[in-house]
Amino acid sequence: MARSIEIVQGNESVPNQTIKRSIRRYESEQDWFKLLFRVRGSVIPAVMPRVLLCAAFALGILLLYSRGWPVASPILGSLVPSLVLGLLLVFRTNTSYERFWEGRKLWGSVVNLTRNLARQMWVAIETPQPGDYEAKIAAVRQLPAFAIAMKLHLRSEPPDAELASLLTADQFAKLRQMNNPPLEVAFWIADYLQTQQAQGTLNTHQLTHCLETLDDLVDALGGCERILKTPMPVAYSIHLKQLLMLYCLALPFQMVDSVGWGTPFLVGLISFAVFGIEEIGIEIENPFGHDPNDLPLDAICRTMQQNIEDLISLAPGEGRSQSAPFEELPQLSRPSQTLEVNVD
Repeated sequence: MARSIEIVQGNESVPNQTIKRSIRRYESEQDWFKLLFRVRGSVIPAVMPRVLLCAAFALGILLLYSRGWPVASPILGSLVPSLVLGLLLVFRTNTSYERFWEGRKLWGSVVNLTRNLARQMWVAIETPQPGDYEAKIAAVRQLPAFAIAMKLHLRSEPPDAELASLLTADQFAKLRQMNNPPLEVAFWIADYLQTQQAQGTLNTHQLTHCLETLDDLVDALGGCERILKTPMPVAYSIHLKQLLMLYCLALPFQMVDSVGWGTPFLVGLISFAVFGIEEIGIEIENPFGHDPNDLPLDAICRTMQQNIEDLISLAPGEGRSQSAPFEELPQLSRPSQTLEVNVD
């Protein structure tokens, strides 16, 4: 499908132009083949012991069959119906991906809320007294500190040097004693906002709006904790693993008569497929760790920290009074445009 557009501006006509739409692709053809043989981030290391076990079992059945043992039994194919196993695997993977995507949305909310609250604090809070400006900078920097503390809290890691660079020595020492460091940082931010309202540098309406944004940040923390502390039910995980193993161990009895010496290889491939799907669900059900398939929380926190530093470099109110009145702005004429679209 080609699209040509003729643009007429005033008395000048632009010839027909062919618009080439470039669709962003996350994976090029070259990347596809690189990922095909990539081991890091894949489930191969995790499932390979199980795959080799099933292939070795199939080889043993094949050797017994070659010696005349009556081990061929196609009826074992109905032991674990493929449809039932497929539905269980799909449910397992979908549930894990919902947890992964929910975690990503919550962290996206943390990014947006941090930017919004930092902007509100930086613009709304006045600094009439000496030292107020430095205090505001320290308070605004506590917002990325909240995100970093949240990341470490979800990973069950203690406060580190990355967090120490945004806080005072006393605050950092106090955080190391807390069971929930991000909640403590949120308390410091709320306390600072309340103090500014009491001093008259932040009005009640602005305080309410800032506290609502801070509440949303704490809600995002609670959502991530819910994902972290609500694992897959143990009974479901146990039963799925048992069915997967029964299914893979029953395959050689079904195939040995028709496939022959190719039985171990075929059983290994099928085992790799079903165990791999289950392992994908295990990999992504907790998206807050350090694994290649987890969320890039380190990069997200660095981005927030850079955004806050950029914001601090701006002077609140700069350019308000220097703006030219609207009536003095030059009148912009809008040229007439005629668009003619031909779709082949």
